[in-house]
Amino acid sequence: MNKTPIPFRVKGKPLIGLRILVTRASGQAHGLSLPLRELGAEVIEIPTIEIKSPVNNFSALDEACLKIDHYDTLVLTSVNGAEILFERYNKLGLPVGDMGHLLVVAIGPATAAAIQSEGVSVSIVPEKYVAESVIEAMRSHMFKSSRVLLVRAKVARDVLPDELRKMGATVEVIEAYETRVPADAGARLKKLFADPGSKPHLVTFTSSSTANNFLTSLGDDAHNFLDNVRLASIGPVTSGTLKDAGFPPDIEAREYTAGGLVEAIKLLADSK
Repeated sequence: MNKTPIPFRVKGKPLIGLRILVTRASGQAHGLSLPLRELGAEVIEIPTIEIKSPVNNFSALDEACLKIDHYDTLVLTSVNGAEILFERYNKLGLPVGDMGHLLVVAIGPATAAAIQSEGVSVSIVPEKYVAESVIEAMRSHMFKSSRVLLVRAKVARDVLPDELRKMGATVEVIEAYETRVPADAGARLKKLFADPGSKPHLVTFTSSSTANNFLTSLGDDAHNFLDNVRLASIGPVTSGTLKDAGFPPDIEAREYTAGGLVEAIKLLADSK
């Protein structure tokens, strides 16, 4: 695939002249779009993912909240999961102090911040923000008597609960939300990429779901549409999804956060 040259830099605005597509969910796009705009980029937001309530309408999550003293460990693997958990917990009128006994594990700093904003301390944040690093960070804390509550999306890798169970822990997995492709995503993306005047120079992906949904939405036209377009991934799991689909990313964040992704894009621009 040919790649469009990165435009010339302007002091303090290294991304000026660069058109970037953000595929993050609409409620979260701001955290990526704003710093990109501040660096001079023209940002287009077309979410390829939306957050929906689970089919069971929170009944399983509510039950887990009501018996929070049954668990000794709480694992949250996304900001979405953290926000939804505490929304339900507070709606049930449960005192946050009842979580004080828990070993709380957050997959990354953004998730940790969402938990701490509710007044709950986070005990473990792994060095790398993927399931494998969570497992290693938790290894010395897991025992045969450990009772773990894992709150996550409906579609997620099973490596984390599987490995914790191998350590002897009892793990209850609660699906707090599910992700879907927005109904208008395909039409909006095809219109954008069909117009040379609006076609982005760079597309950002903040999860495997955003990448899969993006490529599915473009369908058989994906290779043609993405000719001369750079792809930027938030981390190795998302990069693996893109590679498996035949679209290896040009950029991968060193720190697997929105801020890390912005920095990786900026570094590419600075190197030109």
